[in-house]
Amino acid sequence: MQTDTRTSGGRGGGPGGGPGGLLRTKSIEQSIADTQEPGQRLRRELSVVDLVVYGVGVIVGTGIFVVTGTVAKQYAGPAVALAFVASAIACGLAGLCYAEFASTVPVAGSAYTFSYASIGELPAWIIGWDLVLELALGAGVVAGGWSGYVAELLSHVGVHVPAALSHQNGKFGFDILAAALVLVLTGVVMAGMKLSARVTGLVVAVKVTVVLMVIFAGLFYVTGSNYHPFLPPSKPNPAGSSDLHAPLVQVLFGFTPSSFGVMGIFSAAAVVFFAFIGFDIVATAAEETRNPQRDMPRGILGSLLVCTVLYVAVSLVVTGMQKYSSLDTSAPLASAFKAVGAPFWAGTISFGAAVGLTSVVLILLLGQTRVFFAMSRDGLLPRAFSVVHPKFGTPYRTTLLLGLAVALIAGFFTVGQLEEMVNIGTLFAFVVVAIGVTVLRRTRPDLPRSFRTPWVPLVPVLSVCASLWLMLNLTVETWLRFAVWMVLGLIIYFGYGRSHSRLAGGQTQRTRTNA
Repeated sequence: MQTDTRTSGGRGGGPGGGPGGLLRTKSIEQSIADTQEPGQRLRRELSVVDLVVYGVGVIVGTGIFVVTGTVAKQYAGPAVALAFVASAIACGLAGLCYAEFASTVPVAGSAYTFSYASIGELPAWIIGWDLVLELALGAGVVAGGWSGYVAELLSHVGVHVPAALSHQNGKFGFDILAAALVLVLTGVVMAGMKLSARVTGLVVAVKVTVVLMVIFAGLFYVTGSNYHPFLPPSKPNPAGSSDLHAPLVQVLFGFTPSSFGVMGIFSAAAVVFFAFIGFDIVATAAEETRNPQRDMPRGILGSLLVCTVLYVAVSLVVTGMQKYSSLDTSAPLASAFKAVGAPFWAGTISFGAAVGLTSVVLILLLGQTRVFFAMSRDGLLPRAFSVVHPKFGTPYRTTLLLGLAVALIAGFFTVGQLEEMVNIGTLFAFVVVAIGVTVLRRTRPDLPRSFRTPWVPLVPVLSVCASLWLMLNLTVETWLRFAVWMVLGLIIYFGYGRSHSRLAGGQTQRTRTNA
């Protein structure tokens, strides 16, 4: 039994920091000190290479094989390469803000921890609750996609998955392959960060090799005339079938994004942006990085740079191999190789996608458990989930709980039922982190910062504007579902988290017992 007496600070004249303590903040110093608590200490085992690998591992998924061609056909033509550059710039703005926070506050939890240190407890809870949903559903979506690729590969060797154990033809069933993948990777995450890094490194090496092979093979089939016109003439998009399925910006302001032309590039950027989702998860590993002050900025920005180069290269290859108007929207890169008489590469793409999605699920599970762990350690969720395994050095209870939950999600729900809920959470986190950087610069100008976001507040303001614009391009239905999840989160916070928080009641001293 260990007794610990500590002082907690807040803002607004005391620990309360606002009405009912809703905006009380947790000091940077206390957040860092908490990482050394016995029984709740994560091991620092990651290098900058590991961080870049994690970033590339979670960003590069089926998007590189699907989104590139789909967006070229529907929004931008060959200029989809410029759309990837525009999206990379938007992500880079957010990445600069994440880099400053992750190097200054090297604590598990990413945007949750950052907002707790800068904006307050209630905003921190909201963003943490949001991230738990985003990463859980994201892992379920990707596991379902992986199951589809593996089932297709198995069918080529005469092995067919029963309809009752899959989601074939949209019928109800339990996707056994998706659930099994999640459970196996949950075991890997529980077994330690070092093992997770090794598995991720191996998978990412295979995935990037396949992508590079596809790029260089495709160069031999590129025809210059397919790039003309590089920027097709603009045309308006048809209105949505209903208000629920229309973009929010269209419902609120009557603005309908256009396809092709200059504005088509920005419409495409709003879509391909989601192919970059995941670099922020690198920040969740800050507490397990050997030298976070130096390596976190390099890991976050380095993974973004690598993925941007790969995306631009693939988009130029696919639009050069086949006229953009003839691309298949379900598997554009594979169909492009078939169209030029190279079916071997179509099978290689399916293999690369299946392998690549393995690392995406692994890192999404990893990021989710670290956010949940940080919220538990702060008392906003039951403290039992912040206990670290004495041998593996991982939050094993949290990992097991969330792994089982994600396995059930992946098993029972189809990809189409989940994917609409994933994207809005990331953009919301980007907004909160950008605001937090600006706030912390004003409230704690004395804080040592090994990496500083340039041109503050200009860069954070641009990041907020870019994220809000992309959020407005999401459907009304997505916003409504997001609102329902947030209301549920607020009920849990006011029913449990607010009173159990370690900063609760404005207490300046607490006695805690560690099991």
